[in-house]
Amino acid sequence: MRERWPDPRAVLAVAVAALLWSSSYAVTKRVLDDVGPLTIGAVRFTLAALLLGVVMWLRRNRPARPDVRQRRRLYLSGLLGITVYFVLENVGVDLSTASDASLIVATYPLMTMLWERVALGTRMSPLRVAGVLLATFGAFLVVRNGAEVGGGSRWAGDLLLLLGGVAWAGYNVLGKRANEGQDALGVTYHQTVAGAAGFLLASLWEVGEWRMPGAVSGTLLAYLAVACSVGAFLLYNHGLRRLPSSVAVNVLNLVPVFGVLGAVLINGESIRLAQAVGGAVIIAGVVVGMVERPVAGGREATAESASGAVTAPTGRGGAAA
Repeated sequence: MRERWPDPRAVLAVAVAALLWSSSYAVTKRVLDDVGPLTIGAVRFTLAALLLGVVMWLRRNRPARPDVRQRRRLYLSGLLGITVYFVLENVGVDLSTASDASLIVATYPLMTMLWERVALGTRMSPLRVAGVLLATFGAFLVVRNGAEVGGGSRWAGDLLLLLGGVAWAGYNVLGKRANEGQDALGVTYHQTVAGAAGFLLASLWEVGEWRMPGAVSGTLLAYLAVACSVGAFLLYNHGLRRLPSSVAVNVLNLVPVFGVLGAVLINGESIRLAQAVGGAVIIAGVVVGMVERPVAGGREATAESASGAVTAPTGRGGAAA
């Protein structure tokens, strides 16, 4: 059977989102010196929601307002993929390292694949499964390195980052069903509003630690809001409309490569041999996992169409770091 490759423009959109998201781990690690992890999320996504609200108000052709059921799903996916995921990510990065966080995201395709299998009944080709498992093995090398080098705190941070992957996978699967009739901008706006509201409530836990961030931290927070939240989420939602969610998340395995470079350049972190080997394995898994080989009877294509894959005529959304 002949291999099918995904839409290159959709892959490029997700890859650019990965490039932007890759910097968020090192940037967040720097901002954590001045701002608490929950407050970072509150400021970041409140700014993003305000910016998206202005863009939505200025646009000429606005999509139809989502009905009550759609809004419920969009808000739930926003809480799951923004509030829950980024709480786990920010606290995990605080306990661990930016390079570990960048590499652990390679486990997320496997989690998404399992969610798709359980929730949507999606059939995956053996080649794609092999690619995802290969990338996950690379992530295992990184996590094991963290346990050996950083001890209990770093290990706990790595585990929180892995739990964040469960939330992220659920967000991707739920996002596939949440946004019929909405484009990437509308989906991102509604999800960001819900995520920002959740973070504002969560940040009250740190109210005693609130203080005005310095000029550097304030600039980095603005970067997280504009580039890593608005820009990257719009690109990712655009790509996810035309890709199976497992393929889109597997492309995000490029985040580890970019992220480790950012951790070295921005935070001065050192890279060990285990991390370098894990990164090489992750890249191999990304390439293998992008190939779509139809299974017998066209079952994979049928399942993907039912879950909002490449052939879906209406908007699909999803979102990461």
